[in-house]
Amino acid sequence: MLRRRLWVFLALSVVLFAACSDDDGGGATGGATGGATGGGNVTVGVSWNNYNEERWALHDEPAIQQALQACGAEYISADAGSSAEQQLADVENLISQGANAIIILAQDGEAILPAVQSALDQGIPVVAYDRLIENPGSLYVTFDNVEIGRLEAEAVFAEVPKGNYVFIKGNSADANADFLRQGQQEVLQDALDSGDIKNVGESYTDNWDPAIAQTNMEQFLTDNNNDVDAVLAENDGMAGGVVAALEAQGLAGDVAVSGQDGDVAGLNRVALGTQTVDVFKDARELGKAAGEAACSMAQGTALKDVANTQAFDSPGGNQMTSIFLTPQAITQDNLDVVLDADWVSQEDLCQGVKPGTVDVCG
Repeated sequence: MLRRRLWVFLALSVVLFAACSDDDGGGATGGATGGATGGGNVTVGVSWNNYNEERWALHDEPAIQQALQACGAEYISADAGSSAEQQLADVENLISQGANAIIILAQDGEAILPAVQSALDQGIPVVAYDRLIENPGSLYVTFDNVEIGRLEAEAVFAEVPKGNYVFIKGNSADANADFLRQGQQEVLQDALDSGDIKNVGESYTDNWDPAIAQTNMEQFLTDNNNDVDAVLAENDGMAGGVVAALEAQGLAGDVAVSGQDGDVAGLNRVALGTQTVDVFKDARELGKAAGEAACSMAQGTALKDVANTQAFDSPGGNQMTSIFLTPQAITQDNLDVVLDADWVSQEDLCQGVKPGTVDVCG
């Protein structure tokens, strides 16, 4: 806790230094004077925490760009390369380039707070993209992550109602990791209490890194003499690491595994039978919603007047203005959903699948 407070203090110092160094005595530079009025052309800056996950560059960014183009806004962006410190500087740089609104995919939801407050203080609206930032002045746009956790657990529990479970969680600095785990727990609580299932391993995973997830899974297999029946991996990248660890022990396909994001590799594993469920979040819809909201606020719409919002009471005690989209569980029984949505090609989905084993693969 002391280290975290020190980090936030240092983060605030970085933001203040960046703001002061950009100040030539005439206020914010680059035309960054907050939300524009009159519906004229505006600039929206996007701060990406990284491109390590397949979906950001493949689906989210193009959807945001298309939404901004439709409303006449310019798109600028920065990639923090998984550095919370770099992301602080990135936000200030986007503002100095003239951003009238900022969309932030946070590397660390707490460390980014000074930059968010700095933007809001300058009258620049902020969209917390897919990951919670505990500032009620920002708009939180995401899928219902608690529901995603429920869907993951429901699908795995349907396959494995009794046995040993491992929980591979995401980054501890990302609130989504705990939202997902909350949803899983809601589904599994009764079975845990009765002893039908047993938690034999649980870990956070720095940066949602598949390699770390694989290492953690290997350790849990060793600790339990390979006696693991199900793994609740919180996203597809980590599920890939889990499946790699299982394959090394000849267990892939015998142990139920969850994931989410609709990565091509994850959906292919569902078709192959090495991953039980992939919770599909159409990131194109998320990007569209964020882009439209950011553009609207940049053009002068107040946070409370943004379309399709609802109140959300956050874990930090804040009432957030939020847009929640609905996820969908994908198993071998409904792989047609992602094909019909043109999310993945049949060739990629069915790579390596034996003919006649999965309906959509022929």
